[in-house]
Amino acid sequence: MANRSKLIIGLVIITVLGSATALAVTRGRQSGIEVRTEMIETRDLVQFVTASGNIRARRTVDISSDVSARVSQLLIEEGDDVVAGQTLLRLEPDQYQAAFSRAEAQLAQSQAQEGQQRANLTQATRDQDRLVQLRARDSILVSRQQLDDARTRVEVQTQLLEAARYGVSQAQAGVDEAQDRLSKTIFSAPMPGKVTRLNVEEGETVIIGTMNNPGSLVLTISDLSLIEVVVQVDETEVSMISLGDRASIRIDAFPDQEFSGQVTEIGNSAITPPSQQQGNQQAAIDFEVVLTLDETEVPLRPDLSATADIIVESRADAVSVPIIALTVRDAAEVSDSLSQSGSDDDDVEGVFLVQDGLVYFQRVQAGIAGQEYFEVLSGLSTRDVVVSGPYQRIRELRDGDAISVIVEEGEEGQNDGSGSQNGIRIRF
Repeated sequence: MANRSKLIIGLVIITVLGSATALAVTRGRQSGIEVRTEMIETRDLVQFVTASGNIRARRTVDISSDVSARVSQLLIEEGDDVVAGQTLLRLEPDQYQAAFSRAEAQLAQSQAQEGQQRANLTQATRDQDRLVQLRARDSILVSRQQLDDARTRVEVQTQLLEAARYGVSQAQAGVDEAQDRLSKTIFSAPMPGKVTRLNVEEGETVIIGTMNNPGSLVLTISDLSLIEVVVQVDETEVSMISLGDRASIRIDAFPDQEFSGQVTEIGNSAITPPSQQQGNQQAAIDFEVVLTLDETEVPLRPDLSATADIIVESRADAVSVPIIALTVRDAAEVSDSLSQSGSDDDDVEGVFLVQDGLVYFQRVQAGIAGQEYFEVLSGLSTRDVVVSGPYQRIRELRDGDAISVIVEEGEEGQNDGSGSQNGIRIRF
């Protein structure tokens, strides 16, 4: 019996609390949902595509070694400015000097062999001529076989002389190769610029450079007269960008300065194609976009982090609505006069228009998106008042709801869309 009484009392309490909650919600809705409002105005709008990347010089030369040797002289330091042809460093030339001398000796030997074969050919030719003359006087003195043998010796010596000449050419090529390898022990600047990377010290041994071995890089020279910003743009936004688009650029190393530039190159293929991605999960597809920085006196360096706001669209004096005010409703939830979408399942994009203390869903057609406002192509006019927040309240609003306007501190005297300018909270 006691348990039954407790159960009845509990049910009564739950019923009372539920009724009180429902009554409070109903009274709150009847007294007006607190929202912020804003009057529709015209303003200049700019649509950006924001992307991050790094600074680089337009022209950069990575210098590797074609020979392996110890650094005997290092004539520059990282950060030095250099001119074309300036000597940067020298490697120990002993090994390559010896190879050059050996090649020169081989050339001299080949030239001597050529001279010897030339002399042999001259002697064989004279012997042949002498036998021809003797046979012309008396055929008994010189047999036909002796004459044929002399002619054969001339032909043999002719071919040996030609072989000796090829030997001289081969030896000359060896000298040229040895001289080229010797010359590569001296590093000269291929262009004017700044030494932006130096990976060796005097006394270290450099190795022959290859593209797949970053450890073989000796130094890098960059022409900093033209600076580029290389950013990664998502596939959904790259189609908005065109060559020549202007951009505002922020560089992390110089937070108090703003730079400008323009788009000069747009990648035609993804930075990492899907075929090269590992695993079953497909990563984001990004494209490389290159911007050329306008001339600046700021001492920029390669690899600095940068963020670019690329201007893709702009509108002057456009009717605009706050981005937070734009919401989506199911077509079935709004009146037929405002949502002629053709299907009850379609979503309708619009705002809540304020009229006589009530809100009504108004379908709008949005254009470009600025940083805080959407362009309105149709559905609203200037001096219309719309609900502009808070976001959660906008999500919960329904056609015909009563509202009360929140006047935040510092907004006294401003038009809150209700027609009053006395700076107090107004309840409709």
